[in-house]
Amino acid sequence: MNLPEVIKELVNAQNDFNSTDFANCFSETAKVFDEGKNYTGKSEIKTWIEKATKEYNSVMKPIVFEGNTEQGSLKTEVSGTFPGSPIVLTYNLKFEDGRIQSLKID
Repeated sequence: MNLPEVIKELVNAQNDFNSTDFANCFSETAKVFDEGKNYTGKSEIKTWIEKATKEYNSVMKPIVFEGNTEQGSLKTEVSGTFPGSPIVLTYNLKFEDGRIQSLKID
């Protein structure tokens, strides 16, 4: 599968439980929408992923990516210590200057 470099970095950071590297995949003003909540900026994104990682120990396995250098959709199998694991989630992404500007998880 041909993934943009920033998506490869995101997957590696998630699977290594590295919240700093995960947050560095995003622009300074990035926004994340997950489970009905918004997180804005690298600091909030880092705090969000640290909490989620501690709670769920989640790892991701990309299934398919469709998109270009401006936006894309990543289907991924996410497994961890949560009910119903594993599940397939869709990461709707917008990119800016090689970083993620927005992420909405469905």
